[in-house]
Formats: sequence, C-alpha cells, structure tokens
Amino acid sequence: MDRHRDGLTKALSIFRYNAGSCNGCDAECLALWGPRYDLERLGFRRAPSPRQADILFVTGVVTTRAAKNLRHLYEQMASPKGVVAVGVCAVSGGLFRRSSSFAGPLDALLPVDVYLPGCPPRPEALIEGLTRMVLRWEDEGGSEGREGS
Repeated sequence: MDRHRDGLTKALSIFRYNAGSCNGCDAECLALWGPRYDLERLGFRRAPSPRQADILFVTGVVTTRAAKNLRHLYEQMASPKGVVAVGVCAVSGGLFRRSSSFAGPLDALLPVDVYLPGCPPRPEALIEGLTRMVLRWEDEGGSEGREGS
C-alpha cells in the first residue's frame, strides 16, 4: 500500500547509515528498537536495505568517501522518502568540520527533512523528530511530490 492523502497507511522503514561517526549516535539509534523505546510499536521498522526504506538515518560526519555512497543509497530509495541528520556531526560536521576529509554537512548532499543535533541525541529526541516528520508528511498529503524539495 502507498501513503494516501488521508494519512500514512503502512509502517515506515528506517535504514541507518554511518557516514563516519564515533558510534555514539549509532548506539542511540539502536536503542530505539530495544525494550525501553520499542519503536516498532509506533509504526517504524528497520529496513535491511535502502531499497526497502522510507527514511534514511545518517549518523556521523559526512566524509568524502561516504558522500558518494550516500548519494547512491538515496537514489536507491523509492519515493516518497525522508532523510534525518542524526547528531551534530551529520548536521554541521561538528568538531570535524575543518578536517580535510569533511565533505560538508548532510544537507549539502541530500535534502534533509529533520535535523537532530546533539552529541549524541537522546532516543527521545529521535522519536520526537520522527514524529514531527510523519505529522508534516500527513499535513502535506502523504508526502506526494516531495522528491527534490
């Protein structure tokens, strides 16, 4: 089933990509599927590949090596799709922004829907960001025509 104007009609799948992180943000993302937060009860599941994902979580500083992979992953995702910049490194480069391997903030490469700064952001912030994105999609009529915005 697709998303319709009346709202989202399926569980959304999340694919997580580590663009060069210290794993702090990854640990917080993985906690979302543990017994304390249980993100699946809220209608989100982990996607085994970007082809099966609706949402791309990107953690870590976007390195020049990861930039090419990120574009490729994003292109593999079916539309409509969303991107979440998880942590200050993905949002702005953090303390690595002056590094020679820094390719730029995530929004310089991909259209970002939600920015979740923090080092690392707490699982509660991740859930709030996902909720804001889904509510925005529903207000926009199921996110139709979001591609490239």
